[in-house]
Amino acid sequence: MAQPTIDSENTVKSVETSFHIVEYLKDVDGARVTEVADALGIAKSTVHRHLVTLVEIGCVVKEGDIYDVGFRFLEFGEYAKTRKAAYAMAEEKVKELAAKTEERAQFLVEEHGQSVFVYRETGRNAVQTDPGIGKRVPIHASAAGKAILAHLPTEEVREIIDQHGLVALTEHTITDPDALFAELEEIRERGYALNNQENIDSLRAVGVPVLGNNDQVIGSLSVSGPTHRFKGQYVEREIPDLLLGTANELELNIKYS
Repeated sequence: MAQPTIDSENTVKSVETSFHIVEYLKDVDGARVTEVADALGIAKSTVHRHLVTLVEIGCVVKEGDIYDVGFRFLEFGEYAKTRKAAYAMAEEKVKELAAKTEERAQFLVEEHGQSVFVYRETGRNAVQTDPGIGKRVPIHASAAGKAILAHLPTEEVREIIDQHGLVALTEHTITDPDALFAELEEIRERGYALNNQENIDSLRAVGVPVLGNNDQVIGSLSVSGPTHRFKGQYVEREIPDLLLGTANELELNIKYS
C-alpha cells in the first residue's frame, strides 16, 4: 500500500501521516509497527511516535503489539451524521423506504467530490452489496451520486471530474464527460437518476436529490436492488414515484423545522 500524496503547500505533513496510519489500521483490521512502516514506506521510529500519540489522545488502541482504530472515531462519526438537522431528518425516511420496498435504501451526501453513505437501511429482501456508513464511493457511478451532480453548478462538476476522474467500476460506468453531462441533463428533466449496473454488476438503483433552502442540493435518497427485480415499470415508475414523494416530504420537514 503506497502512501497517498497530497499536493498542497498548506498541508501539515505530520497530520497527513497520522491519518494515513489510521486508514491503514482500518483497512487491515489492526497492525504492528513494522507492518505499518513497511506498508506506508515510513520509518519505524516515525510510525511508533505517531501511534503512541494517537493512543494517548484516544484515537488508537493497543492490544499486545497490535494497534487498531479506537472508539474515539465513533464519537466523531455520530457527530458528523447529525451536524446538520437535515441529515438527522433523513434517517427516518431511509427506514421508511427500506420497509416499503423491502430493498436497500440509503441517504448520501457529497463531500470532497465523492459520495458518502450517511444512513443506510436494509429491507427483508435487500442484497448485501453497498459499503458501510461513512464509506466513500465515486460520485459518477451511482444513482444517488448522479442525482447530486445534476443539481450542482456545472463548474463544480467539472472540478470534481478533474480531481477524481471518471473511473470505470464496471463495463456500464459512464467514463466520458460529455456523456455524463448529457445524462445529468436528462436527470434534471425527469427528476430522478438511474444506475444501471454502473457501480456493481447485476445491481440497479434509483436516486433523487434532496434540496434545501434556495434549492441547493443537500444530499440524495436512493433505493437499490438486483436487476431481476429492478426492471420495467417498477424501476421506471413505482420506485421513482415513491422516492420523489419521500424526498418532497423530507424537504418540507427541512424547510419548516
